[in-house]
Amino acid sequence: MTRAWRRPPARGVEWEFEKVTFSREFPRTVVTKLLVERAEHGGWELDRVRIAADGTRRVILRRKIIRAVRTA
Repeated sequence: MTRAWRRPPARGVEWEFEKVTFSREFPRTVVTKLLVERAEHGGWELDRVRIAADGTRRVILRRKIIRAVRTA
């Protein structure tokens, strides 16, 4: 399950966030490989990882939103 959203601009930097949830059946090595793949091909970086009492991993990824500036 993934969900992306945007945080309002603060001090000139705008970030896009994505929430990813992994069930406890996924080993840590598999989760690591999936997150590395997402980082290499999507430009995401790790923001936060929370492991719930039932073993579910909730990961929040972020990436900068780069706005193109028009030139005259």
